Amino acid sequence: MVSNSQSLAGRYASALYELADKDRVLDAIAEDLVKFRQLMMESDDLNRLIRSPIISRSDQNSGLMAILENANAKPLTKKFIGAVVMNRRIFVIADIIDVFMSELAERRGEIKATVISAVELSTKQLKDLAGSLNKALGQKVSIDLTVDTSLIGGLIVRVGSRMIDSSIRSKLQRLQIAMKGMN
Repeated sequence: MVSNSQSLAGRYASALYELADKDRVLDAIAEDLVKFRQLMMESDDLNRLIRSPIISRSDQNSGLMAILENANAKPLTKKFIGAVVMNRRIFVIADIIDVFMSELAERRGEIKATVISAVELSTKQLKDLAGSLNKALGQKVSIDLTVDTSLIGGLIVRVGSRMIDSSIRSKLQRLQIAMKGMN
């Protein structure tokens, strides 16, 4: 069963997709949304601005427009997020971004891979990883990258129900379990 926020996010994401497709700016909008999601993950203040019911719509809109302007977001991205704020639906923006990115990947015939790394990957490393995943899976792969320094080193890659965990943290945990079994 689909929750109300997911169906709400789906409607907003589909509307944005159609507008971006019509204006031929799908990649630019996707890039803006990925940047915005990253900002949300990094900033507690931004999350408070998005989630607080006591902040007025106009204050939320002003704050978010300043952030989007600073991030060099495209006019359609700013207009869309402004509409979401004015409709008091900004609380589902993370879901909207996820649905938009999924729809974009699906329409392009891509598989989504979630990659968690211990450090920020360079453009070359991302390209090499995408190439390896494309070759292994036989399909084009879009990568959703996040950084988690607690991994110490290595990567965790999730594609559908499959997960490959080559992080040092997991290797250390497995070693610790093996050593406990030896006692």
